[in-house]
Amino acid sequence: MVLSAAVVLMVGTILFTLFVRSQDVPEAPAVSPTAHLEERKAQIYENLRDLQFEFRLGKLSDADYQKTKVDLQRELAKVLAEIDAVQPAFGQKEAPAQKKAAAAVAQAKPTLDGKTCPHCGAKFSQPMKFCGECGKAMS
Repeated sequence: MVLSAAVVLMVGTILFTLFVRSQDVPEAPAVSPTAHLEERKAQIYENLRDLQFEFRLGKLSDADYQKTKVDLQRELAKVLAEIDAVQPAFGQKEAPAQKKAAAAVAQAKPTLDGKTCPHCGAKFSQPMKFCGECGKAMS
């Protein structure tokens, strides 16, 4: 009697511990439609870096290096074209913001006093050699 009660209690505990309710499982995060393309793009960039490194070490001949580099660049161009095809609206949303930024920079008259950046239009209280915003030379 005690043994059967212990077995039932043990089985109940194990089932309760292993039982997962559907409402307890979190929803899967949304996957970007270009996630696999972004991963492939990162792989190609890494392959290009490795290729250049091996060429500099002398492991590859110039002909092999050029052929492999061109092949990787073509593949990268295809991946980038696919990303652009999947996300055409993203580029359109970004264009007005870029136009506004360019207009703001054009309106800001650059001064050579070292207090206003001629590149991004950032203003500073004291003369500086390099812009604290964009990092470019202030002269």
